[in-house]
Amino acid sequence: MPIYVYWGEDDFAIEKAVAALRDRVLDPLWTSFNYTTFSSDAGDDGAIAGLNQVMTPPFGAGGRLVWLVNSTLCQHCPDNFLSELSRTLSVIPEDSFLLITSRNKPDERLKATKLLKQFATEFLEFPLIPPWKTDLLVQSVLSAAQVVGVKLTHKAADILAEAVGNDTRLLYNELEKIQIYAYGSVKPQDTDTVAQLVRNTNQTSLKLAAAIRTGDTAKALAILADLINTCEPALRIVATLVGQFRTWLWVKIMMESGERNSQAIAQAAEVSNPKRVYFLQQEVKSLSVQQLIACLPILLELEVSLKQGAVEMLVLQMKIVELCQVCRGN
Repeated sequence: MPIYVYWGEDDFAIEKAVAALRDRVLDPLWTSFNYTTFSSDAGDDGAIAGLNQVMTPPFGAGGRLVWLVNSTLCQHCPDNFLSELSRTLSVIPEDSFLLITSRNKPDERLKATKLLKQFATEFLEFPLIPPWKTDLLVQSVLSAAQVVGVKLTHKAADILAEAVGNDTRLLYNELEKIQIYAYGSVKPQDTDTVAQLVRNTNQTSLKLAAAIRTGDTAKALAILADLINTCEPALRIVATLVGQFRTWLWVKIMMESGERNSQAIAQAAEVSNPKRVYFLQQEVKSLSVQQLIACLPILLELEVSLKQGAVEMLVLQMKIVELCQVCRGN
């Protein structure tokens, strides 16, 4: 069936997948007749209009593409839309394509989700790679380099992965820059080239967490400034800090309870790779359970302040100073 469902937090990867599908389906001369988008702002009426539209045969050459943008039908699907969906999915013409995208994870319990999984040609997730999974970040760099047509040494890929983190859009921008620089060269680009062309703006939120953990206020504030200058969303910074401090807290609690099994600690702390537990244990050696517990209310206050419209830089600086003082034991 010509039905495609893309979801996840990697907006750029979804954009590329949508562009590839659009190029495959549509004839450039007939795009204005056969390409229609319906925003989630239009509500259920817009979604139903999209289903009606996809049943219309394409004009001229190529196929028809109907895109439900940022759809919520896999999170909430009214009965009237569900009945329309059930009636439509199995009879969509072969040269008409229905595309549904969403940032949110589909609710597997919903009948709408089950229907789409049953009929979809592709039902794909585009997740952001967690910043601490450096091996996957390097793998992503190498895969993207192959797509762009750039050869990198493994060390160069390491440096690029550290510089861009899980920002796929930035990764492709930097690779295109390297491609222009290396035009005509068949040699893999080394660390000197990458260091010359790519500014390491990826002062990640994990590095910020590490600076806070050691109580290094000056370093933490400098990393924060870099993050804000590179337009890292404040709430995403806070979400990473909360996740990291919760992980550290669980690891410390398990350590103090006498647990030595890495698998058990990893399970309790929700760490996917038990090999990472050793490094986490080293990181929290200088901190007490009480210090880590005391950090969480500060992070909660920070999140609430940001959501209530506080001045981002000011409140972030204030709370990071507080967190550093707690971790120093002041």
